[in-house]
Amino acid sequence: MTARIILQLAALLGALGVGIGAFGAHGLRKMLEASGRFDTFETAVRYQFYHALALLAIGILYHMRPELRGLGTTAWLWLGGILVFSGSLYVLCLTGFTKLGAVTPIGGLLLIAGWITLFLAARQL
Repeated sequence: MTARIILQLAALLGALGVGIGAFGAHGLRKMLEASGRFDTFETAVRYQFYHALALLAIGILYHMRPELRGLGTTAWLWLGGILVFSGSLYVLCLTGFTKLGAVTPIGGLLLIAGWITLFLAARQL
């Protein structure tokens, strides 16, 4: 994954995080509160946003230090983690389909693995 793609993903995921968060807070709040899933929805948005900002940081670092190949791996892991972790929580909150809850921890593991690969890549600095 290139620095340009990482930065574009960060921008896209950040914009989506703002949009999804606003839609949840305003358009879906009553439905989410009625189902008891408003906090879960906020968690999904928060983790998406944290990792969009983290992608922004590694995209900048990767642009400056392209030899740090592990940053591309970090980006892939975080992208997968956002899609699986936040995505499964969004589906749960919006549809009530609880079977996807079994894959949410896999998304969390992908996010953790991304932080570990960042640690390993940073050893090269």
